[in-house]
Amino acid sequence: MNAAAPALTPTSRVLTWCLHLLLIALLVLAAARSTAGAVVAVAAVCGVVYAAGPLLPHVRTSRRVAAGWLGAVSAVWLVLVVLTADGVWVAFPLYFLQLHLLPRRVGLVAVTATALAAVIGFAVHQGAFSLVAAIGPVIGAAVAVAVVWGYQALYRESERRRRLIDELTATRADLAEAQHTAGGLAERERLAREIHDTLAQGLSSIQLLLRAAERSLPATADNAARYVDQARQAAVDNLAEARRFVAAHTPPALDDTTLAGALERLCTTTSARHQITARFHLTGDPAPLPTAQEVALLRIAQAALANTVRHADAASVDVTLSYLGDEIALDVVDDGTGFDLGRLPAPDPGEGGFGLAAMRTRARALGGTLTVESIPGHGTALAARLPRSGTRP
Repeated sequence: MNAAAPALTPTSRVLTWCLHLLLIALLVLAAARSTAGAVVAVAAVCGVVYAAGPLLPHVRTSRRVAAGWLGAVSAVWLVLVVLTADGVWVAFPLYFLQLHLLPRRVGLVAVTATALAAVIGFAVHQGAFSLVAAIGPVIGAAVAVAVVWGYQALYRESERRRRLIDELTATRADLAEAQHTAGGLAERERLAREIHDTLAQGLSSIQLLLRAAERSLPATADNAARYVDQARQAAVDNLAEARRFVAAHTPPALDDTTLAGALERLCTTTSARHQITARFHLTGDPAPLPTAQEVALLRIAQAALANTVRHADAASVDVTLSYLGDEIALDVVDDGTGFDLGRLPAPDPGEGGFGLAAMRTRARALGGTLTVESIPGHGTALAARLPRSGTRP
């Protein structure tokens, strides 16, 4: 028996009350069939001792208390069996009590002893032992053992299934939380890439333009005005990008043109805003691409050109979009100062350094690759390759 008994279900409560009523009814029957006052008194005492059991606070949680109570009920019952043969029938509900409240082996021993006492008591009252008289208590004991052990097996199975369901429910809740967390992290990473490739680069461009305007003042007011106008246009473009984030739309640069057109426009804008010549080249036969691939290639080109403007000190840069059978390729090659690939600075929120990592992540997310070749003093070449799969949705 467990230290903490489970709460009774409606079915078990009904069975418990049926057992109570059966035992009381058998005691009343034994008292009613006898004319001896001793039988009535012992039956009454047995009923009182039995009724006291459910009132004991620990009879269902303590084996010692349960064994003591059953011992008292059994002792009074033995006296009743000695006084009248009708007391033998009370053994049947006692079987269920012993099997329910005592440990498995102890309960089986108690049932065997009770059945043996019932057989002997009945034989004494009959004046002789007969197999027919022994069948009743023995069959009753066997039925009680089968019913109680079967019920316990079903209870254990139901408890095992309940625990399994609880574990599955907890696992599903953990999985849902993990998926929610992973989704949040993925969305955060996506926004970080979008902000780096658009807003951050645009703000950096505005900063460079305003610095150029500052250097032009006051001697060359016309140049300063041109730089300020370009900075204003960069701010307008980045405002459009910010609104796209909110609306979750495709980049404005792709709204009314193809990928090739957007890249050509990007090169033209870069050349106009900065002291660098950006040229666009198209090779192969253009074909519609999935939106995700067009966005990725445009963002990679934006980030690559921004890095060239800020760090390469280049005079020219060539952007080439190539349709190569099963692949789409983007190459960005400049004639700048280059850098040592083995000595890249660690990403820093203030200084940047996230560009190459973000570009690689975009390419890998679509099953592609991104390679960078650079030698100090000999420029930089960046190549992105994506598989040509699907069509524009």
